[in-house]
Amino acid sequence: MAKLKKRTVFNAHAPKAETAMDKTTRVVREMVNEEAEQRQIKNARLRKTRLERDANTTSEACPSKPVKKR
Repeated sequence: MAKLKKRTVFNAHAPKAETAMDKTTRVVREMVNEEAEQRQIKNARLRKTRLERDANTTSEACPSKPVKKR
């Protein structure tokens, strides 16, 4: 086992520089997350509108049909 010295145990490592691939990955993930968030907002808005429309038109436009007996 290697002997630990004071200067090796508490040595602060410099953060690794971001590579081009890491930068691209980070930017693409940000874009995808932003698009997903916008899509969720749009879907929620459309769902709310559809449910309101269905609630208003269901009671007015769909009279119950009489059941035919044989």
